[in-house]
Amino acid sequence: MSATLLAGISRTTEPQAMLRRFLALDAAVTGVNGLAYGAASGPLGRLLGVESALLLELGVFLTLFAAGVGALASRRQPPRLPVTFVIDANLLWAVLSVAALALWFEPTTAGAVWIPMQAIAVAGFAALQWSALRATTTA
Repeated sequence: MSATLLAGISRTTEPQAMLRRFLALDAAVTGVNGLAYGAASGPLGRLLGVESALLLELGVFLTLFAAGVGALASRRQPPRLPVTFVIDANLLWAVLSVAALALWFEPTTAGAVWIPMQAIAVAGFAALQWSALRATTTA
């Protein structure tokens, strides 16, 4: 994600709008990942060195999670508790991704690159959402 895109998304005088945009971006990226993992679990599993059954389950989970985050993003004023849950879930996902890479997975080279990259992206979403949530409480 480029700095220019991020600056464009976050440019607003209304903190709620910034929060909704970061939630919507998270929902879109998570939804695309979930659909890809679900629809192509076999080929992606071979590419990444991750069991296809696990990718299928993760794909279903991510698609449902993305739908929930998208519904939250569509609210004019997303409630603090569900947003905090999304932030915490994103942080947990990032930590578990790195732990799985170190402890359980035997990834291919592509998997060893992809897994930490997606963990960093998800942690980035959590940081952006937390920052925007803080801005809504100080506004």
